[in-house]
Amino acid sequence: MQGAQQVMTQFQPDAGAQRPVHKFGGSSLADAACFHRVAGIIHNLHQPDALIVVSAPGKTTNRLIELLSLFASGDSAAPEALEGLHDFQRNLIATTLAPDQAGPLLAALEDDIQTIARVLEQSRLGDFQRNLIQSFGEVWSSRLLARLLSCQGLAADSLDARRFLLVAGTPVQVDEAESRRRLGEILAEHPARIQVVTGFIAADAEGRTRLLGRNGSDFSATLLAALADSSHCTIWSDVPGVFSADPRRVKEARLLTRLSLPEAAELARLGSPVLHSRTLGPVAASRQQLMLRCSYHPDDGHTRISRQSRREAGGRIVTSVDDAVLLEMTIPARYQDRVDALTDWLTRRELAPLACKRRPERRLWQIAYTREQAEQAFALLKDHQPAGGFEGLQLREGFSLVALVGKEVTAQAEQCLQFYHALNEQPLEFIQPAKNGLSLVGVVRKMVLEPLLLRLHQSLFSRPKRVGLVLFGRGNIGQAWLRLYREQKPRLERELNLHLSLYGVFDSRGAMLSSQGLEVDQVLADFQPRSVVWPDWLEDLEEHGFDSLVALDLTASESLVQYYPALVQQHIHLIAANKQAGAAEQEYYLKLRQTLAEHRVQFLSNATVGAGLPVQTSVRQLQQSGEQIRTLSGIFSGTLSWLFQHYDGSQPFSELVLQAWQQGLTEPDPRQDLSGEDVKRKLVILAREAGFDLDPANVRVSNLVPESLAALDRERFFDRLAELDQPLAEALARAREEGGVLRHVARFDAQRHEAGVGLEVLGPEHPFAHLRPGDNIFAIETQHYRQNPLVIQGPGAGREVTAAAVQADLWQLLAGL
Repeated sequence: MQGAQQVMTQFQPDAGAQRPVHKFGGSSLADAACFHRVAGIIHNLHQPDALIVVSAPGKTTNRLIELLSLFASGDSAAPEALEGLHDFQRNLIATTLAPDQAGPLLAALEDDIQTIARVLEQSRLGDFQRNLIQSFGEVWSSRLLARLLSCQGLAADSLDARRFLLVAGTPVQVDEAESRRRLGEILAEHPARIQVVTGFIAADAEGRTRLLGRNGSDFSATLLAALADSSHCTIWSDVPGVFSADPRRVKEARLLTRLSLPEAAELARLGSPVLHSRTLGPVAASRQQLMLRCSYHPDDGHTRISRQSRREAGGRIVTSVDDAVLLEMTIPARYQDRVDALTDWLTRRELAPLACKRRPERRLWQIAYTREQAEQAFALLKDHQPAGGFEGLQLREGFSLVALVGKEVTAQAEQCLQFYHALNEQPLEFIQPAKNGLSLVGVVRKMVLEPLLLRLHQSLFSRPKRVGLVLFGRGNIGQAWLRLYREQKPRLERELNLHLSLYGVFDSRGAMLSSQGLEVDQVLADFQPRSVVWPDWLEDLEEHGFDSLVALDLTASESLVQYYPALVQQHIHLIAANKQAGAAEQEYYLKLRQTLAEHRVQFLSNATVGAGLPVQTSVRQLQQSGEQIRTLSGIFSGTLSWLFQHYDGSQPFSELVLQAWQQGLTEPDPRQDLSGEDVKRKLVILAREAGFDLDPANVRVSNLVPESLAALDRERFFDRLAELDQPLAEALARAREEGGVLRHVARFDAQRHEAGVGLEVLGPEHPFAHLRPGDNIFAIETQHYRQNPLVIQGPGAGREVTAAAVQADLWQLLAGL
């Protein structure tokens, strides 16, 4: 980022400014549909004071440059090119806005076209006239988007960056103090209005138009964010961010959700079309967070550029330049010490080489560039040759460049060896590790690169996937799972080629987080949490640095479940023993499922029904085999199973409840078991697993707790526990009169779409009549399991079996990553 940092000084934050910046490129504003899509994104941001930076629509800048070229050469097609440009912009306005809203913009466009024509009538155009003509594309975008937003009810203005962005010199130097002052005055006048700002253009002290050059609009965005002291800058384009390789060439390429600023700068230096070094300069010099997103598919993920360096070293990205050029020169022995100075001289002119190779035995120095950069560098070096101490300058075409990029990649022996082996089999010119350790670059004769890129990418990602685990809940089940995880971790890592880290543990007091991984023994014996504020803890999880993150919810918390969508949006996979999400009201549940699908995030919850019993997996397997599930029924509560297996009238029901509570067989408040709500949740979860839209509100529940006891505190409830006895004694008497037994049963009838939870009288031979006290039983009736339903029976509660079910879910999830 050396070249970028020379463009500007270190920005001093203005404590009063917080306005977020969003930039939309030309591909995001290619036609009327794109403008409306971008307007929809801005609506969904809910940021009434946002600063929106725009590029010229589609290929408008290229068309303006072509127009200038045609007029300069005297080509007779020039007037036709101007008319074609006019028609395109006129049609864009007419198709984007309603007829009664388009008039002012069409009139302004007519004036602009006349201005362009008058400028082109001059016999010779200077740089400033050419700049003026090229500036119209951004002006047209800014006007049109601001007008569209206004028509849709948002307060928005078009803001020409030449009003505040003051530059001088070549390459341009930003007058940071004056630009900040001017911008502050403008924003103070419009505190709650969206400003749609022209990218790519600035002005000098005489008010003449200056251009910010290649990727100038991206640079404008981060520069604006620095000047406004914005906390966030988002660049929207036609891709969601930085991939581990070009996804058009390597289909297995992965979107990188985090990229450190040094890695991003190195990738930009090597010619990445997604990033440019100048774009990153203001990011390094200010407090803004930079994010890359896709305007066409906003939910397809993103890349966040982080100031924090990754914990793990190694290559993450395979990048390439198809058409590379070598500049070669001979440097006499007495001038060999000038090579570094010459490299710095080029870098100050924003022409840092992609790669350099010194060959002392031949007194040869080779530097690699993209074709565009090579022509500029060759012209500069040719003029500099007498003073530079080199001779024999020549330009050689017909090369390609391939590189690995990542923290300390040059120090990774295995990756370096694989890179050297792969390139040594090609027509290799040279391999050069970067001095900063961030890249390993190879220059080869021009060739079809796809096979080489695929091989390098496969070798790069054959390393173990780094997975972080976050545990919510350090109670009985949480501690049982921690012990099981400690025992099973080596096997998981070995068989699934993973590196697992216990990244964080949360309980009611707070959290412990460590990017290095927490030791299970410390969490169990010496848990020292720091207090956390909800939802601020989500920001801690954002900077995790793992390939994947998995959250395990072993609580019964309703409030935590409300954060599931936020976790999913961060691409954090979920495993839950918490029933609240799977049995939530229909609207929340359906939205959660949709969010999971959109973000391709897994959510496993096999521990919510039957603990370690294979109930949900059996339901899924039956579905996948083509079975049509007709009914689901059973005794779903271990507590209620124990109570009614023992309740025979020999002692009051209240005494049995007290015994169960004393033995730890109930919840701390037994009413949570007796109400039937927990059983209802399990029934809803199973029905949904079977593919039915069962809303909890449609499940009939018979509460065993009289209304007179429901509102009491727990102590008073125990004092009046005997009030449970008469209703239960009467129910038992009725069961005996009918020659049956009394059981607490849950039922779902798919054909009638009826669901209920409560006491039933069952015949003595019924499968639910005689269980081991505390056992659960589940009966699944299908088209082929009708006369003889599939029955699953066993302990359906307990810390160890529930922890085992969570561990099984973890194994399944990790195997699918």
